[in-house]
Amino acid sequence: MAPQYGPRRARIAFSDSAAKQLENITSEAEIHALDRALVVVSVDPDAGEPIPGDTAGPQLRQYTDDIEQVRVLYFVTALRTVVVVAYIEV
Repeated sequence: MAPQYGPRRARIAFSDSAAKQLENITSEAEIHALDRALVVVSVDPDAGEPIPGDTAGPQLRQYTDDIEQVRVLYFVTALRTVVVVAYIEV
């Protein structure tokens, strides 16, 4: 019998500005907190709240983890396989 796997995670990609923000994070605690938030978003891209705005482009979403003090702005690609992180706040 073939093994059964859970749902497939979306791949996380970073915009240029988010990548620069990521380079500036040096605290082990902040990295851990951000990792936890990114796992949540990769498992369930709908976990964040939609940000009202222009409907011409992809829907921008915001995921906030109040316990870990992390906020991530992102959008999900059309095929829902990639989450592009646009902004990180730790």
